[in-house]
Amino acid sequence: MAFMPRILRGVAAGACYAWPFPIANHEVSMRAALLIVLGLVIGILGTVQVMNVLGERNPLPKAVMHVMAYHAGELKHAMKAQRCDAQSTRPHLLALQAMSSDIRPAFAGADPALFQIADKLHRAADAAVQAAPADCPALDAALKPVGEACQSCHQQYR
Repeated sequence: MAFMPRILRGVAAGACYAWPFPIANHEVSMRAALLIVLGLVIGILGTVQVMNVLGERNPLPKAVMHVMAYHAGELKHAMKAQRCDAQSTRPHLLALQAMSSDIRPAFAGADPALFQIADKLHRAADAAVQAAPADCPALDAALKPVGEACQSCHQQYR
């Protein structure tokens, strides 16, 4: 053993060296534990990011809801501004009707009770379009069943 260099003698004797200074065994185990914890944290953060991306892979349900909210909001603004003529409200009512028919394909595989509420919403939107409200009280009356259908769904599934 006398002919071995100092670094190799320490390794042969069970000590750990980081050139040119020796490291105690407890420092090595602390360093390994720190690296394991750091690896776990990085792994958890990466998993969270991947799960977020996978959760956002189908934007259609959210898009349908955003478009419906936009048109419902425009109709509410028209009522507040007392501009409820049929010519300005009809496009928004038609859009609500069209979007209500897109709920079933957007939420394919969802709870069947959701589709019953979606059908109720579609019937209410059809009735609102057929009513062709020409003033604000008529528009309010036509939108009341639509709002109730939206509210019942959002209470249960939001």
